[in-house]
Amino acid sequence: MVDTQTHDGERILAPGRNCWRVERAPRIAFLVDGAAYFQALAAAIERAQHSVVLVGWDFHSRIRLRRDGSLPDEEDTLVAHLERAVRRRRRLRVRILEWDFAMIYAADREFLPLLRFGFQTHRRIHFRLDDQHPPGASHHQKLAVIDDSLAFSGGLDLAACRWDTSEHAAEDERRSDPGFESYAPFHDVHAAVDGAAAQALGELVRERWRAATGRSLPAVAAASAPWPDTLAVDARDVDVGIARTAPGYGDRAEVREVEQLYLDAIRSARSRIYLENQYFTANGVGDALAARLREPDGPEVVVVLPQHCSGWLEEMSMGVLRARVVERLREADRHGRLRLLYPTLPGVSGSEYTLHSKVCVVDDRFLRIGSANLSNRSMGLDTECDLALECNGSDAHARAIAGLRDRLLGEHLDVPATRIAEALRERGSLGGVVDALRGGERTLLDLDAAAPPWAEELVPATALADPERPVDFATLKRQVLDDPGSDDESGTSPLRRLGGTVLALALLAAAWRWTPLSEWVTPQRLVELAAAVQNQPGGLVVAWLAFAVASVAMVPVTALIIAYSLAFGWGLGAVVAFSGAILGAALAYALGRSLWRDAVRRLAGRRLNRLSERLARRGVLSVAVLRVVPVAPFTVVNLAAGASHIRFGDFLVGTALGMGPGTVALCLLADRAVAAVVDPGAVSAITLLVLVVGIFGGAALLRRWLSRAGSSAQ
Repeated sequence: MVDTQTHDGERILAPGRNCWRVERAPRIAFLVDGAAYFQALAAAIERAQHSVVLVGWDFHSRIRLRRDGSLPDEEDTLVAHLERAVRRRRRLRVRILEWDFAMIYAADREFLPLLRFGFQTHRRIHFRLDDQHPPGASHHQKLAVIDDSLAFSGGLDLAACRWDTSEHAAEDERRSDPGFESYAPFHDVHAAVDGAAAQALGELVRERWRAATGRSLPAVAAASAPWPDTLAVDARDVDVGIARTAPGYGDRAEVREVEQLYLDAIRSARSRIYLENQYFTANGVGDALAARLREPDGPEVVVVLPQHCSGWLEEMSMGVLRARVVERLREADRHGRLRLLYPTLPGVSGSEYTLHSKVCVVDDRFLRIGSANLSNRSMGLDTECDLALECNGSDAHARAIAGLRDRLLGEHLDVPATRIAEALRERGSLGGVVDALRGGERTLLDLDAAAPPWAEELVPATALADPERPVDFATLKRQVLDDPGSDDESGTSPLRRLGGTVLALALLAAAWRWTPLSEWVTPQRLVELAAAVQNQPGGLVVAWLAFAVASVAMVPVTALIIAYSLAFGWGLGAVVAFSGAILGAALAYALGRSLWRDAVRRLAGRRLNRLSERLARRGVLSVAVLRVVPVAPFTVVNLAAGASHIRFGDFLVGTALGMGPGTVALCLLADRAVAAVVDPGAVSAITLLVLVVGIFGGAALLRRWLSRAGSSAQ
């Protein structure tokens, strides 16, 4: 028997408080993983009569939708499906609205999507970029609406590296996209609704289109039936809540329904809360969960997260913030009801498995699927859309809600959903179910989530990567518009030079991503090149100059240092690499000062200029800290330093102090690691271990000294 009772007898969904609308859906389907969603969308597009509206964080025109062999690859792409649909239906129009993304994401996206979707497609396929959001925000909703009769919403973008089956095989030749010959297994969840719920989502996407383009779209009045015959229905005649996040922008008021719905659902839980999410940094949600864990008879909380955040930078920002939320929850877990887990797959390490879903199940009576991460950004900065339903006493709806939770747990534990339901009846606890059924190669393991102490000290309470609300840049924008910059003697304004530099960096990033450059510049090739010039006349000078030029061209400095150590030996390699890094830093500093120093200072405004001047008063220490704890790529730091008030001499001394010990340590580490492989004896192993411990210990002491020195200098 499923649990259909509410906590204190109240319903959760409340329009105007924690959701925008509650509308009836004659049918709802839960689409687990990209293969299910992509195939259902392809079938729905084929049945569209009047309108297809796609709204997303990212799109890729050449991703394949079916991948079942029924179509040649070139006919299975997203744009090919759309082209066939508009050519078959003369009244059909397709509109695609993509976030006008920040350049930091350019390397992972399709190059020139406006060209792919807008200029090379049928005239009834319209593509637009949406930049109507505050600085630093993004449009994160992932919606598809067909004829205002069928709508999809959830965590999946129609983008590269999203398609996968629920098997998540370590090797699957279908799991490849243009620019990504193979990618890691990817898990996510989407939902499909029809009827009034779909019509409401149609209103939502039309309003997004109007805000982005200034043009209104007509509603689809004619009845159609785009629900695919192959799309299985999970529940019928359900009331679906639509919860949004939208930051305040222009005359648009802030909307925080997503956050409030999380808080209300957590407060209402009687027995259990099940969460799957890509992130876990939302402070408000963390506090609400902690409050329930402190209660002697509160619900158990089971959270499934990825083992690691994506990439070093995210691990040192979102990962640290996640560790803080986890620590608060563990301190609150006085009664042992918290389980933090991550999924593993045979042949796939946790860091190579992407868990991207955003699912919440409370008891057996409330379910939400959407785009919103459990992050501060998704609560108040990025636009989001979640769908939610509650059983309202219906056993059929409660079975559907519990069935999805059991299906997801079964996928992670590699057992049928029915086995999850049986184990839950036997044990009465989701944590007990996990303990009873895990242990295979594909399973759930306990998540550590702890961050290194030095990282905890460095990351502020509210990191720039995860702000709770928009940053107020109105003054900055006004300064830019009111004082666009006067031309210098060369006839080129500082702002144009700044724009040119940013464009050059973007093109360089694109070259690393879309040309064979990244494949050509590998650690092995770097070692071979360095060794090749070693015995040539003037070889060391050439190697020194090459290091400097390569560092300016954004070749990773760490890879260069290791390559030089292996090619020249750790001693000579450290000397050449260190001096080359100093020369490269000086060249980039000079570029930053000569090309766009005035533009940066004009854009920065008084407050940031005062900060720049304050850093300049402790120039050597400031630069040394940036070298020990890098906050951006080597070249970017050097360019920014040139545009700041930091003096050139202080910059060089700070760079030398910050990079010297690290360069020597890295060269030693590379040398001893090779020695341990060549001569795998006890002495080599112990030497390597002592060296590693010494390097990390020295780094921690150096960071602490720099922190104290910075405090005493204030």
